[in-house]
Parts: sequence; C-alpha cells; structure tokens
Amino acid sequence: MENTPDSQQDNSPLYTNPSTEPVSPEAATTGDPTEAPAVEPAPTEAFTSRTDLSHLSRHAEAIRQELGKVIVGQQSLAELLLTALLADGHVLLEGVPGVAKTLTAKLLARTLDVPFSRLQFTPDLMPSDVLGTSVFQPNKADFEFRPGPIFASIVLIDEINRAPAKTQSALFEVMEERQVTQDGTRYTVPEPFVVLATQNPIEQEGTYRLPEAQLDRFLFKLNVGYPTVEEEIGILQGHHAGFGGTPLEAVRTVLTANDLRGLREQVRRQHVEPKLLEYIARIVGQTRAHKGLYLGASPRASLALLNGAKALAALRGRDFVTPEDIHYLAAPVLRHRIQLTPEREMEGSTADDIVKQILQQIEVPR
Repeated sequence: MENTPDSQQDNSPLYTNPSTEPVSPEAATTGDPTEAPAVEPAPTEAFTSRTDLSHLSRHAEAIRQELGKVIVGQQSLAELLLTALLADGHVLLEGVPGVAKTLTAKLLARTLDVPFSRLQFTPDLMPSDVLGTSVFQPNKADFEFRPGPIFASIVLIDEINRAPAKTQSALFEVMEERQVTQDGTRYTVPEPFVVLATQNPIEQEGTYRLPEAQLDRFLFKLNVGYPTVEEEIGILQGHHAGFGGTPLEAVRTVLTANDLRGLREQVRRQHVEPKLLEYIARIVGQTRAHKGLYLGASPRASLALLNGAKALAALRGRDFVTPEDIHYLAAPVLRHRIQLTPEREMEGSTADDIVKQILQQIEVPR
C-alpha cells in the first residue's frame, strides 16, 4: 500500500553515525525543535509512583535507541514524536529539505509492528488517490470499495502543503474521526492511526496554505532545524568511513498495536491536579484575548495540551503532570493554531513569541 514516488528528501545521500549504524545528512538538529520558552524546573522531590510506568519507560527507551542507530541528535524531536504517539495525536514537521523529517518519520514507523504507507502530495493529487475509490465488479454487478493509502496505522504525508484544497479536505474527516465516508458507507481506519506530515517553510511556489481547520487537527507542529557543528562533523565522519545506503533495515520493531493501546491507556489515567486544568484553560483562553492575535486557539488546543502533558509526564517517569510539562508543550501545541495580526507580523513577531508572552503573564500554579 506504500506510495513512494521520488522526493527531494529521499534523493539526498545518506551518511552514517560512526558510533552505531548509518545515518543521513537529514539526521541532526539544533537544540529543542519545539523552540519552547525556557522554564525553570521545579525542585525534584522523592515520590512513590502510583502507577507502574516501567513497561512504558522500557519501550520508550528502546524506540529511542533504535532511532539513535540511524539519527544523529534530535533527542527532543524523538521525545515529542513519542509524546504524540502516546497521546494519539498527529504531527506536522516543518523544516528545510535535508534535516531528517521524512527519514525520522519512516524510522519511527519501523519501530512499530503496524501497517505503514507513504504519500507524496502534489498539485494534481485527487481525493480518491488518498482515500480510495469504488470500482465496478462485472461478476457481482456491483461496486467494490478499494481502500487508498490512508488506510494504514502510520501515514507519512510528504510535502503536505503541495496539494490543493480539494485534496486537503479529504483529510478532515479521517484525521478527526478515524473514518472515511464513501458513497454513504463509513469505513474505519486501523487503530492506532497517526498522520506524520512534512512541509517546507521556505518554498512558496506550487504550494497551498493549509486550512486552519486542518492545522487544528494536528496535535503538534514541530520545527526541525539544522545540526550543530559537532553533529555535522559526526555525519561527515560516518560518510567518510564508507557507510552508505538507506539503513532502515538496521531498525527493529519494538511495539505492537496491542502494546501501544496498553501504554495509551496508562497515559489516560495520569493524575492531573484541578489547578493545572485551570492553568491550561487560562493559557488557551488568553490566546483569544491577546491584542497581537486575530485568531486564538480553540478548545481542541486545550485538550491537546492536556493529553500531551499527560503523555510527556509518563515518558519522563511520572504519573502526574507538572506546570513544566505544560510549559514545554505550549509552543508545539499552539504555534499552528494562532494567527498574528498584520501589525505584529510586520514587527517581526512569531507565534512562539506570543506564546512566550502569554506564559509569562499567567501565574504558575504551585
């Protein structure tokens, strides 16, 4: 079912991590891809976990190790992708060509024992190319639905902003409701179902702006940057040592669909103090009142921030959410859901700047 036409990202030469396995020139980033505002961590105190998270921690660490066989750096990106996976959310990866967006998504899919498909979005792509179509069967004198590549558990959409609005609208129902309606019949997609989409923020020719309603269906928008000098030196050393090819076979399967369902159930049971629920509501509510924004975040953003914080806390070995979890995820959750006023854009402000201001204005619960 995998659709793999030529793409700019995958045509780039691949390199290798000399300490482990082959890696790619796409394979490293600078710092935290969320670009979230820095938060002073709360003092750590000894506590007794009310939920056994050892199973979740083992699987998460195993996935990190598998990604580390191929990828140099990107620890924060890997953590946020795992957070989205546990929170049952879709992810939009934005970055220039060659920074491992596509490769990282493919590697993550290989660590899961679930169906995977890939779509290259182009201006001539039709909704039926994504969802599937009904084909007439002469022997039955009836139409039979042939599912499209969207019927997979992990769906990688390369350059999602290259398809026009008609094709983008085909994703609205399936991303939110996990189903496709064709000729009056509903077809459910496999569980789990996660869309990992990439886009280039620089190129404008031949691209289409994603509708706000579609952006709102992504749990996170992650900015993927360039590698540090040290990481790029490591990439060059690996390539010079003679490693090459696409080392996807070096990554082994870690999680089954049943395993993931169990881990997600643990995440749902995470403890959240009522004052933190109010804190999330105040952060999202402030985006609707901020003078620098003409479009604030919807209640779906509040749910995304809550679910993401619960998953992040579990990944970090806690069965409860802290304000630091919410701070860390505020930018990835909100940056694609808010729109700046033209005046603020002309001043050079960004969505992350506004999110940082909002976090500074609201008192942190203790």
